Amino acid sequence: MEVYFQLVTDPDRLKEACESLSGEEYLGFDTETTELDPYEGVLRLVQLSNGKNTLVIDLKPFAEKGDLRTIPELEPLRQILEAEKPVKIAHNAKFDAKWVGHHLGADVGGTFDTMLASQLIAAGDQDRRHSLAEVVSFFLGMELDKSEQVSDWNAESLSDSQIEYAAKDAAIMVPLREKLSEKLKEDGLEAAARIEFDCVTPIARMELNGFYIDRDCWRAQLDKVKAEQEEIAAELQGLLSAGVAQASLFGAAEINLDSQAQVADALKNLGVPIPDSTRAWQLQPLAKDYPVVAKLLEYRSVAKSLTSFGENILEFVNPETGRIHADFRQIGAPTGRFSCSKPNLQQIPHGPEYRKCFRAEKGHKLIVADYSQIELRILAEFSGDERFIQAFRSGEDFHASAAAQVFGVTPSEVTPDQRTFAKRLNFGVVYGIGAQRLALITGFKDREAENILRRYFATYRGLDEWLRSAARRAVEERSARTASGRMARFRFDESERSQVASTQRNGKNMPIQGTSADILKRALALLHGSLKGTSGRLVNIVHDEIVVEAAEAEAGSTAKILTEAMVMAARDFVRNVPIEVDVSIADDWAKS
Repeated sequence: MEVYFQLVTDPDRLKEACESLSGEEYLGFDTETTELDPYEGVLRLVQLSNGKNTLVIDLKPFAEKGDLRTIPELEPLRQILEAEKPVKIAHNAKFDAKWVGHHLGADVGGTFDTMLASQLIAAGDQDRRHSLAEVVSFFLGMELDKSEQVSDWNAESLSDSQIEYAAKDAAIMVPLREKLSEKLKEDGLEAAARIEFDCVTPIARMELNGFYIDRDCWRAQLDKVKAEQEEIAAELQGLLSAGVAQASLFGAAEINLDSQAQVADALKNLGVPIPDSTRAWQLQPLAKDYPVVAKLLEYRSVAKSLTSFGENILEFVNPETGRIHADFRQIGAPTGRFSCSKPNLQQIPHGPEYRKCFRAEKGHKLIVADYSQIELRILAEFSGDERFIQAFRSGEDFHASAAAQVFGVTPSEVTPDQRTFAKRLNFGVVYGIGAQRLALITGFKDREAENILRRYFATYRGLDEWLRSAARRAVEERSARTASGRMARFRFDESERSQVASTQRNGKNMPIQGTSADILKRALALLHGSLKGTSGRLVNIVHDEIVVEAAEAEAGSTAKILTEAMVMAARDFVRNVPIEVDVSIADDWAKS
């Protein structure tokens, strides 16, 4: 691939070049950096291309004058990056947006992310890969030479090969966007793509903001969990000892509590009718009848906490900011849900003992907002079931109402256990729960579980019809879509009943969970615009929850902005069912 490029190193040429490109509809956009983390490295190059002419802007001469964010000569570059037009085409645009956000102080305006577009088009195909080289090869039939990617971008003078490599990565964006746009339109994915692209800069800014953690608080919590684990382990050893065939030299029966085989043998010897697997969800129904099983589940829960949420979390605290800057992937699942790593903030336990360690800095508050039962409201909207919808419109306790229907009592007679059961059933329906699975997690006999589901769906006939139709379409069309048109394709062997059943479950769940993801991403884009000019800054998200940090004096107004953005986003997809957002203002994530 031949590319015409110009190396820009002085203010006059930069201004002239940016003016020449400002009228374009689309510009290829890329950066070259010395590290992967913008807090640790240098932003060396910014590349912009209209496909014919490519600018390679070397920021090293400008950096010699001071902080790039305050150098007035870079204002033309900031303006073109921040503008909604030209749309900046980038591959994994979040990466580049973070670098220019941190080093130039510019929030990237309109974007077209070729990586996200490729992921949307792949629609959950796990065999597809989405690096720039692989996407270019798949859609353009060209091979990109990426050998210079790991070269020294901090060199005093960059080589001609480095400059040309940087220019090509920006120039290739223009024809690549054209191919991807055609395919997005062909597959009916344009609306979903817009949601994804509008979310890039908010997520980049959230990762830069980071989430503050009180390290002393976290370590104190770990000490408590370790002490709790030792106590539970001693109790569990005592309960299992009678099931150990041979005692130790000192007469105390002891087993490795982390060995599934040893634990399973001990349970069998105690007469516990354990299933083939000792996974938590299969053991759960036995817990109420066998205290040793309940204690085992408790031990495992604590052990998992120490493994997943131990001292390792503090390794991710940035020494400069005192914050955790996790990595959020927008399309972390085929449904469109986010995934998170380094560390996974989405899996921090809900208990206040953990969440209280994530705090607002002095003089600030955390505003924590989450959608109330958003997936059930989406399901009500999709099904059009009047009784289901009316339960939300009336403002009554939805789970208590469902329990009354299932157990044949009045809402005032519903017991706490019945409400809890109905809550699990309501959310289980979203995931396509069947009688066998319901029996496993509740302890009911299969026939009882079947009768409960029958009464449930007899109450909500429109819901039953929608779920059956969604399952049928998933098998017939081998795909499912969200309200935005986001698609997941399914591969299965029609002769394998288990694969067909899995496809049916996914066909019910994907449109609901995926629409929930669409709503959250739409809310983030609206929120990002509304928070400009305020002290509010996005610091975390967890599926249907958004956490914003703001100055204490602006906490109330920020809560209003956040609530309005979330309701407005949901209204794009859910029009007949009321939307509720629970919001709290607190010093920490535990909402204390």
